[in-house]
Amino acid sequence: MTSLGGVEMVDWNLAVTTATRLVRPGPEVTREDARAVVSELRRHAKASEEHVRGFTRMQPEGPAESDTPVLVVDRPGWVRANVAGFRELLSPLLAKMQERRTSGPGGAVLGAVGGKVTGVEVGMLLSFLASRVLGQYETFAPVTRDLPGGPDGGGRLLLVAPNIVHVERELEVAPHDFRLWVCLHEETHRTQFAAVPWLRDHIQGEIQAFLGEADMDPSALLERLREAVQSLTGSRTPATDEEDGAGTDRGSIVELVQTPAQREILGRLTAVMSLLEGHADYVMDGVGPEVVPTVAEIREKFQKRRATGAGRLDQALRKLLGLDAKLRQYREGERFVRAVVEDLGMDGFNRVWTSPNTLPTKAEIGKPADWIARMRS
Repeated sequence: MTSLGGVEMVDWNLAVTTATRLVRPGPEVTREDARAVVSELRRHAKASEEHVRGFTRMQPEGPAESDTPVLVVDRPGWVRANVAGFRELLSPLLAKMQERRTSGPGGAVLGAVGGKVTGVEVGMLLSFLASRVLGQYETFAPVTRDLPGGPDGGGRLLLVAPNIVHVERELEVAPHDFRLWVCLHEETHRTQFAAVPWLRDHIQGEIQAFLGEADMDPSALLERLREAVQSLTGSRTPATDEEDGAGTDRGSIVELVQTPAQREILGRLTAVMSLLEGHADYVMDGVGPEVVPTVAEIREKFQKRRATGAGRLDQALRKLLGLDAKLRQYREGERFVRAVVEDLGMDGFNRVWTSPNTLPTKAEIGKPADWIARMRS
């Protein structure tokens, strides 16, 4: 574990403990109903494989047993998986911040605060997110007995059962339809990584390059992290520069760590994430009408929920954590995929998976015709 002067920067075990202690248990269900939900999600995940792979014409390489696993988890299970992934992914950034401790006041601040406090703050943020994520393809955490992954060293699909039940009740939609609809979206991500062997390493390499280029003031990062936690507890609403007379938003935590080189990397990452999210939405809409009878109602209600959030505090915290950017990725990416498929057909669109060089740029996501022209040249 990375430390500063013998003091842990992030106590990851405490982050897990804090998050699992603070996260709400989820909607009330009987033990029998809980087992039924888990069983149904597993069936839907399996059925979604055929639906998604038939629609996208994407087939994973190798035998079926080499596929990454599908794990139906509760909220603490999601926390543990993501802490394992963050711990692996952030090690270069924490190591770089360690090097800066002796050369600036920011590192000294982090050292004084210590990993215990930072671990608590990370845990509080994870407890917030753990009650909102319906599903996730997690690719960074190492494979363990409790967290199985693909045979190449990582990757698993997480379906967060209590959150799916909570949202289906909140939206008042047909539970069986909603569960299949969610599985279609998440299975698309699983298929993307299973059918495109280079994708995982490419994204991980880009993220590591982004973190490796970080040239941040650790105290600024700590302040933004604390701001997010205070927003979560209701003791403070994330400030904007407008309140300080500047008239612009302070932005997200991610926006703190941008050197010129990082801005280039972030542009490429934004483009590929927009592609993946938009592709999943497009597939979900394409397959849905055939297998989900109430898909139109679900889509309308879910889109409204996505756009509005749960109130001003929730929206402010989403912005601070960069989650609003993810919502834009769904919309922009889906428009890109739709435009390309309409012009080139599904096989023509699937050229996007040929290599990192055929991925769309951030500009091409906004102008699909430019990507189409590049593929035709």
